This record gives sequence, structure tokens and C-alpha cells, in this order.
Amino acid sequence: MQYKYVPEQSDYSDFTSGRVFYSLPGHPAFPVRLASEIFQRCLASRERIYQTSTPCSLYDPCCGAAYHLSVLACLHGEHIREVTGSDVDEKAVAVANRNLGLLGMDGLDRRIAEISTLLEQYHKDSHKEALASAHVLKNRISALTRDRQFATSAFQANAIDGRAILENIKAKSVDVVFTDVPYGQHSHWQVSDSDQPFNPLWSMLNALLAILSPSSIVAIVSDKRQKVSHDRYQRVEQLQIGKRRAVLLKPI
Repeated sequence: MQYKYVPEQSDYSDFTSGRVFYSLPGHPAFPVRLASEIFQRCLASRERIYQTSTPCSLYDPCCGAAYHLSVLACLHGEHIREVTGSDVDEKAVAVANRNLGLLGMDGLDRRIAEISTLLEQYHKDSHKEALASAHVLKNRISALTRDRQFATSAFQANAIDGRAILENIKAKSVDVVFTDVPYGQHSHWQVSDSDQPFNPLWSMLNALLAILSPSSIVAIVSDKRQKVSHDRYQRVEQLQIGKRRAVLLKPI
């Protein structure tokens, strides 16, 4: 894949998972440059297809620790008005809420106090670097939230449970879905016992239909084995990135 919107690799060390943003064991961090590229392609598709560039509501139904949601808000906050994540794992949702809390000054101040305490106790270079990064992020969030605050939330739900999702998200309100779905290595789809054939991506796309806005784009990142298709969606773009595949769709 050729990077169209992020042609050069930048220094994303301030966004490293586990430095300021909280990490979750067993959930690898999504690459920052790739997340930025895919998100900007979503924005470009919204503008091209729907002629809109208004700040979007961003949602991930398989958010894990909400790491890439939080990073995207830091990098592209001027294009985002609301960030929501959900996950079937209760522990992941708890970490997701902490990460999304870093998109506000109160959450960042608490994190800076935590890192400062660790630095005083252990005098590690890693804590010194984390504290410097926290102040960089604070300056960034301060600028982004000068005139408005991010609306953020995370809740527990199975990505294929449309009813649970609709109980937590207003109907027809989500403009961009960006999700890195389970590959079966570090995470797995959770389904009820059934003898019927099951396509988790089809089921997730079906569950999303009720919450998608009239100007929405859905970006799904998966491995090559999983088929992204649904008769209520049209493919906008497909990208191949190593072992990953990213598919952008619009509802029809």
C-alpha cells in the first residue's frame, strides 16, 4: 500500500502505548501511522461521496483499550466531535475509559500526577520520558479543547449485538466506524453456541446499520482470511498492508 496522506514516517514516540496512554496485556497497539492514514481516507471518502467535512462521530465496536481511538483524537481532533468505543471484554472497557479520559484536561492531569509519582519513586529514564510526553499531549489537548470538549464514552457490548449497541449509541448518529477486528491470535470473536454457519463480520456490519448516519463510512481492518461483505454496504476502497487488509464501506 502507498501512503497517501501520511507519506513520511514521523516520530510518534509521544503516543507509544504504555508511555502515557494505558496499555492492555494481550492487545497489541495498532500502528499510529496506519491508523492516521486509514482515518484520513475515511474523511476524504465522506467529503467525496457526501460533500461533507463536518466533524465526525467516531466509533469502534471492537475497541480493546481504545488506544487508536485516543491517538486519532489527538492527531485529528479538529475533525472529531465524539469518540465512542465498545468491547465484549469488561477489563478492556475499563482501560478504554481511562484512555479516553486522557482526551480531557482532568484525565491528563491525573496521569501526569501518576507518572510524576513513579518518577519520584524509581527515578527511571522511561518515567522521565513519559512525563515529557504527557506534557506534549497536554499542550495538544489543551489547544484542541479550547473551544469545545470531546464527548467520549466506552461501554461493554458484543460487536454483533445490535440491540446492545443501540442501547448505548443514538440511532443514525455515527459518521465513521474504524475497527480492527479479532484475528484469532490475541483476540477472538465471542459467539453463542449454534449449529448454524456464522460470519462474524457480516453480523457486525448488520449490527451497525441502525447507528450509522446518512453520511457514514465504515473502515474494517482484518486479516486476509476474513471476508468483509454485506448486501447493505458498498465497497469504497480496499488496502493491503502486509498481513492486514483494510476495507472502506458505505451503507446503501
